[in-house]
Amino acid sequence: MTTQKGFDPQDFRAALGTFTTGVTIITARTASGEPIGITANSFNSVSLNPPLVLWSLAKNARSLDTFLTTRHWNVHVLSIDQEALSGRFARQGEDKFAGLETEEGVSKAPLLTDCTARFQCRTAFSYEGGDHVIFVGEVLAYDRSSRPPLVYQGGQYALTARKPREEVRLASAPPPDCSYTEDLLGYLLGRSHYQMLHALRQLLDTQALDERSFFVLSVLSIRDGLTLDEINAFIGYTGLLATTDSMNALEAQRLVAVETGYGALRYVLTADGREASLRQIALAKAVEEDIASRLGPGDVMALKLLLKRLIASSNPGMPDLWAPR
Repeated sequence: MTTQKGFDPQDFRAALGTFTTGVTIITARTASGEPIGITANSFNSVSLNPPLVLWSLAKNARSLDTFLTTRHWNVHVLSIDQEALSGRFARQGEDKFAGLETEEGVSKAPLLTDCTARFQCRTAFSYEGGDHVIFVGEVLAYDRSSRPPLVYQGGQYALTARKPREEVRLASAPPPDCSYTEDLLGYLLGRSHYQMLHALRQLLDTQALDERSFFVLSVLSIRDGLTLDEINAFIGYTGLLATTDSMNALEAQRLVAVETGYGALRYVLTADGREASLRQIALAKAVEEDIASRLGPGDVMALKLLLKRLIASSNPGMPDLWAPR
């Protein structure tokens, strides 16, 4: 087969990679009963009636003979938590099923767990498609879950987020002589932050704690024995700096204690302080779970990833609270 003049296979592959796909693992058993599986993103639907799906496998794949001779195979649409599993089944030379939990289905082909969806298939027919063989299968059984799917785009894994329809108004035109719109990133981040904080404040009021105490106790629950300056290095971005008076107030409430043997005053959580911190973190998680239930797990995961990237790209040099000492 000759390559068309001026046709760059690598560039063609990159162009194909702009099409976002899901990630699947196809499993079957060899004639001797050994389980096999490969990662593929060529999966697609063909027909609803009868229920048919397809996927393709390179002609030089080691597992080609098995898929050409077996009648049954399973397609697993991977969830966002199964990126490592995708990598495992994409590699060669290892026991891909070692330590994996599998289930029994309508055939002897292995069924993996914790997927977004699974399709148990019987080969209807196969045919050649260039350097691949295309398998068309009749779906004998299927199941699905609410787990958000893992996707692949531009040569790397990605997450999905739903594009709003009617429930979210798109950016409106700004008033005359004004460029301030509801589509500004700062406005969106600020409003979402303060709306979440408003809900948290209402819960904190029941615990007789203010926002500054929330931040201080949260920091000390992760990294104990900090000076006042070290505490403020972690919470300064909030605009609510800890002061000697505010720390004295926490000490009077028996939530923190002062250690004086290290050349500078250092603050540690007391047992009461740790309990108060656990309570307030539970309140914060309650607010998060309420919002997450309305967004859905896929949108929440995508939002967290984007916010982490934003934090990393806009970090003014804050120390890493979770870094090992």
